Amino acid sequence: MNYREQLKNKKKIVIKIGSSSLIHEETGGVDFRKLEQLVRIICDLKNQDKDVVLVSSGAIGVGIQALGLKNKPKTVSLKQACAAIGQGQLMMMYQKLFMEYNHMAAQVLITFDCITNDERRRNAVNTMNELLQQGVIPVVNENDTVATEEIEFGDNDTLSAIVAHLINADLLILLTDIDGFYTDDPHKNPDAEKLSVVEQITDEFKAMAKGSNTMYGTGGMSTKIAAARIATDSGADMAIIDAGSLSLINSLIDGEDVGTLFLSHDSEDFDTVDFIVGKKYLM
Repeated sequence: MNYREQLKNKKKIVIKIGSSSLIHEETGGVDFRKLEQLVRIICDLKNQDKDVVLVSSGAIGVGIQALGLKNKPKTVSLKQACAAIGQGQLMMMYQKLFMEYNHMAAQVLITFDCITNDERRRNAVNTMNELLQQGVIPVVNENDTVATEEIEFGDNDTLSAIVAHLINADLLILLTDIDGFYTDDPHKNPDAEKLSVVEQITDEFKAMAKGSNTMYGTGGMSTKIAAARIATDSGADMAIIDAGSLSLINSLIDGEDVGTLFLSHDSEDFDTVDFIVGKKYLM
């Protein structure tokens, strides 16, 4: 079976992009060229009658630049202050760019208690589904001004997988600084091999993700394997592709062999609250 050919038929897609993919590392300024390209690709997917949810980091980075800070904030309170400033500015950029392509974006800020609290979870699901039904593109981030979970986790990989689960997405795309999942850290091991398709996440794969003390191991692939476990257990395929070339989103959905594709499977005993709160995805 050609699993990648089936990606053309995906109708509800969650795309996650991290801060490092939106911010110029040298200056801390926003990479408007990449931001505009991402928006254009999402609008084209919308024009193909696909529902798209964007999970976007970057608020703290935008806030750091707005405040003129020379170093990344170390205290939670300063990080939250940067997020409060940057979130509004980042959303304004998204809304302006989406409107240029005749599409509307809406900000959705959630915290992990949206998962643990039944009523808040229903409200979050109903809001995102209603936005999608109205043809609006939800732009999701964790509410960093009142919560510290995402700041402590370091990225939105897990959050994007939770969103995919909540809205019953059939594809999650993680845009990252590496072009797929490797058998070892490719920065240190030239013999590391990139995997095209992962049919099942075994203990061996989890060990690969955690086997390095570099950012690739502990801060990078481990959270992506966690996201893959949540997404695939929820019935969504998940792909890891290189954020350095956003056109790969189109290549992926066209069925081309890019990045690494993790195949979905329904899990009858999958429980979101138990899975997330118990942090079983990290084991």
